[in-house]
Amino acid sequence: MEAVMNPDSHASPQAKVPEARRSRSAADSGGRRGASGNPTRRTSLHLPDGMAMVDWERWGQHIFVISDASAWWLGDWLIYGQENYPQRYKRAIEKTSLDYQTLRNYAWVARKFVPARRREKLSFQHHAEVCGLPEEEQERWLAEAEAGRWSRNELRRRIRLKARGVDPARETIYVQVAINPERKRQWQEAAESSGMSFPEWASKALDMAAKKMIEVG
Repeated sequence: MEAVMNPDSHASPQAKVPEARRSRSAADSGGRRGASGNPTRRTSLHLPDGMAMVDWERWGQHIFVISDASAWWLGDWLIYGQENYPQRYKRAIEKTSLDYQTLRNYAWVARKFVPARRREKLSFQHHAEVCGLPEEEQERWLAEAEAGRWSRNELRRRIRLKARGVDPARETIYVQVAINPERKRQWQEAAESSGMSFPEWASKALDMAAKKMIEVG
């Protein structure tokens, strides 16, 4: 998997996959040589001492791409087996370490989203979140998630709020701040001097500070 695991390579994750006939024992016993010169195995990744942070980040991004792509690949793989070996594919899966229910979930998402509808800037899990919705809503939510760079959890939160009839833009969010007693006393005195309740004063003070910082920045 050298072409896939080399973050300096400009090839896409699909550019080269492991040879299908390479034996499992050969892969598990020796492993590939990692960036540190130590063997990189299925259960470990060795990175060199003193690696620059930008290189470390690039490795992480590359590993995520491979991990996310594998969900799509496994889903497509199961669909192929179901369509081409309907009587035998389950028996073949039993001979592997793959969990059939997990594969079925992957295949369900893969069937819902043909390759032309899959958004490369969003993860497999983003697509899974909207699978149960009508296609038009799927597209709308994914477009918003991509434009807003939402995490999977943020997409899930907004979908749930919408289902409850709550506008996410008008949602009340409660913020907790840890302060020492002296600062609390000063803030309360300032609020009383302004003739406002403490929450009102704190909210206004933060709004003013934010506006000032934005204008300066």
